[in-house]
Amino acid sequence: MLGIVIGLVLLMFLAYRGYSIVWVAPVCAMVVALTGGLELLPAYKDTYMAGFVGFTKSWFPAFMLGAIFGHLMDYTGSAKSIAIWLTKVLGSKRAILSVVVGCTVLTYGGISLFVVVFAMYPLALELYREANITRRLIPGAIALGSFGYTMTAIPGSPQIQNLIPMKYYGTTPMAAPIMGITAALLMFLLGMLWLTMREKKFKEKGMFFVEPEKKNTDEVVIKDLPNAFLSFLPLLSVILTLNIFGWDIVVSLISGILLTMIINIKKYLGFTKAISGGAGGSIVAIINTSAAVGFGTVVKAVPGFQTLTNSILNIKGSPLISEAIAVNVLAGATGSASGGMGIALEALGEKYMQIASQTGISPEAFHRIASLASGGLDTLPHNGAVLTLLAITGMTHKDSYIDICATSLVIPLIASIPAIILGSLGIY
Repeated sequence: MLGIVIGLVLLMFLAYRGYSIVWVAPVCAMVVALTGGLELLPAYKDTYMAGFVGFTKSWFPAFMLGAIFGHLMDYTGSAKSIAIWLTKVLGSKRAILSVVVGCTVLTYGGISLFVVVFAMYPLALELYREANITRRLIPGAIALGSFGYTMTAIPGSPQIQNLIPMKYYGTTPMAAPIMGITAALLMFLLGMLWLTMREKKFKEKGMFFVEPEKKNTDEVVIKDLPNAFLSFLPLLSVILTLNIFGWDIVVSLISGILLTMIINIKKYLGFTKAISGGAGGSIVAIINTSAAVGFGTVVKAVPGFQTLTNSILNIKGSPLISEAIAVNVLAGATGSASGGMGIALEALGEKYMQIASQTGISPEAFHRIASLASGGLDTLPHNGAVLTLLAITGMTHKDSYIDICATSLVIPLIASIPAIILGSLGIY
């Protein structure tokens, strides 16, 4: 038990220091194996790699196709076209809302979070300039629309954080719609309230829009963008085929990819480069997550795991509370929503399925809470998406992390509470 705790603390410390989880996870797993009495070489080559390879086998197609879809939507200008149309409809007077809604639509449509950041920042810059709002609030608005409810709460989301629990609970992307919608609405309302209050405070202090010293993005060229209505079709294709027709996420993403290319066929010369870029970029994401899952597999194999399991499962109250705590802690330790959830469900998913059958709590409720919890403590300061968001927007942790923390960490934790209550009461 102590070895598991030491391994987990070491994983958190090294991840926070910015070291790659690709080598950090197996090193920490070997600490767990050594203190748990396992032979190191078999623990690494057999146990650790079995978890690593198993996750890669299950999810690499979704990671790769999702990244390719995002790159094609970015290259063709489709993502930007949708975002510009939405901001025109909502207007610069609602600059913060426009950015949040733009991120929401793109993320729920299946575009990866990193692509959404790149697509939305130039538009956010123009909107905030026109509304005379400080740039410090751009990261918080993007985080609210991208890192929260669209990723974990809204039923039917094609984001990986909503899909991973399906493997362990036999559920669908639409699992627990009442719980999910309740949490999503609470996240959105509290997030907008926070950002609006912050805007008012900055203006009271005389802090308004200041031009960035460094130009981190290209100018928005509207004339080269495709029709906004046509650009929506690939997103709708992914969502509808996944949730209405029940297609596998792989087939749904392929439908979105093909539609994007057909609609923008005049730009065919760049398709190969965009596809290659997406495929290459997906490797880092899947390897990082698989490395974290491998750590969980070793934890599951040591004798102390039973003690840890009993400690977590014996947390007073609904078993949904213990699941939320387990996923949150591990997501925070790894700095990854999918990685933390992968570790937790690899280790405890089977136990929670048994609890579901014994208590009568639906597996759908466990699915939704696992997904919601993955989007809580994951956005600690060392999270990769947070670092990317700050780098693209030209902000520092001191400038904007408080807003990222509020909209994508604190508020999701709060929103999980009514979802847990509903799930425990059988309302899901």
